[in-house]
Amino acid sequence: MTQVHFIGIGGSGLSAIARLMLEQGYTVTGSDRTLSPLALELQKAGVRVYLGHAPAQVQGSDWVVRSSAVPDENPEVQEALRLGIPVYKRADFLGQMMQAKTGIAIAGTHGKTTTTGMVAWALEQLGASPSFIVGGVMKNLGANARAGQGEHFVIEADEYDRMFLGLKPRIAVVTNVEHDHPDCYPTAEDFYAAFLQFIELLPANGALVACGEDKGANQLMADARARAKRVVGYRIAESARTEAGEWVLAQNIMVNQRGGFTFNCLARLQAAPGYVSAVQLQMPGLHNVRNALATLAVMGLLGYNLKDAAEALSTYEGTGRRFDLRGEAGGVTVIDDYAHHPTEIRTTLDAARARYPSRRIVAVWQPHTYSRTQTLFEEFAASFPEADEVIVSEVYVAREPAQDFSAERVVKAMNHPSAHFLPTLAQITAYLQATLRPGDVLMVLSAGDADQVSTQVLQALQEKEASQ
Repeated sequence: MTQVHFIGIGGSGLSAIARLMLEQGYTVTGSDRTLSPLALELQKAGVRVYLGHAPAQVQGSDWVVRSSAVPDENPEVQEALRLGIPVYKRADFLGQMMQAKTGIAIAGTHGKTTTTGMVAWALEQLGASPSFIVGGVMKNLGANARAGQGEHFVIEADEYDRMFLGLKPRIAVVTNVEHDHPDCYPTAEDFYAAFLQFIELLPANGALVACGEDKGANQLMADARARAKRVVGYRIAESARTEAGEWVLAQNIMVNQRGGFTFNCLARLQAAPGYVSAVQLQMPGLHNVRNALATLAVMGLLGYNLKDAAEALSTYEGTGRRFDLRGEAGGVTVIDDYAHHPTEIRTTLDAARARYPSRRIVAVWQPHTYSRTQTLFEEFAASFPEADEVIVSEVYVAREPAQDFSAERVVKAMNHPSAHFLPTLAQITAYLQATLRPGDVLMVLSAGDADQVSTQVLQALQEKEASQ
């Protein structure tokens, strides 16, 4: 039996591949510096997960797969190379896994996790039994990956380290193209060029689905058409009039009682034209209307009935750490979100304001990587108009060495009446426990470890409520 060892198995990307391979019958082992919840779930499923990295842990493996964050100097990488064991990155590995499937790859600076989950859930509800890899745990299924029995392979196409260039999609979705990961793409032009390479992967019978409201995605659609690629756009539209070609449009958008939006969908597709009234979502934010449109476009391209697909979307609950309602206690609502880019922060806070129009919103932001924080400095400083109070921690170092830069500089640049810098998560937790009051909405925005703030604050609120 083939044994595969994953270095960095606790991350969202590698844990998903590990789970999928375990379900396919491979022997799976892995290691990481800490045991994340995803790593612990794999342990429960039968994966041997080592705490820390040591050369002996790769012995007996047929293949080794490493995270993008794992350097060449890692002792397990070095031992695998010494023993002649092939060492792969995600891109090398995932392309092989998709080869015999109909690949649906969802890319974009923002929104790809939710859209990937929507597509996977819709196919699951329509009886297609897809294989999928999502960058977060889907609440409906309690998993971030599954080895399905059907022909479809749905995958979140991560642009970091150019991972998505190793995939083999027949349908590529691009939600938006906005400069990110400056440690990997120094300029916006470098970033766009990678997405251009991504759409070049589409075969002659493939299609690009992209958001017509995003400048970068619009340019990508034009470049795809110039390369004779089939293109389907999607957008929120006041009327049915739009550019020539194939489109999926949302009209008559209204807030619904479930906290999300209801809208009518007009599809102008060659294979599946149609109209679906009263598509209902339970996730807040206009960005999720766009994510749903992308999903409906994919369903139409695959030949599914759009009304049935819309009904599936109405039951989709989202993924962990994407507007994730952790709980309510003492009159305070606690929400986690993965937002770590200025546009994501603004969009998430807009969604919070739409759902809680009259409540005080307290935003906690943990900056993620020095390169991103410094490159997008001005945009971050202007990202919090919908928050009544902003609390900023020190930068989460992630994959970069420590630098002589403090997030306090961003706070000082904010034109906000109530913005504070509290460097440690412990200080932030203590401050929130002392200052939150009934009616507040706490939004914790982090791609790092600040989700522990929501956990600890919610626990303290629940204990206080119980004691009273």
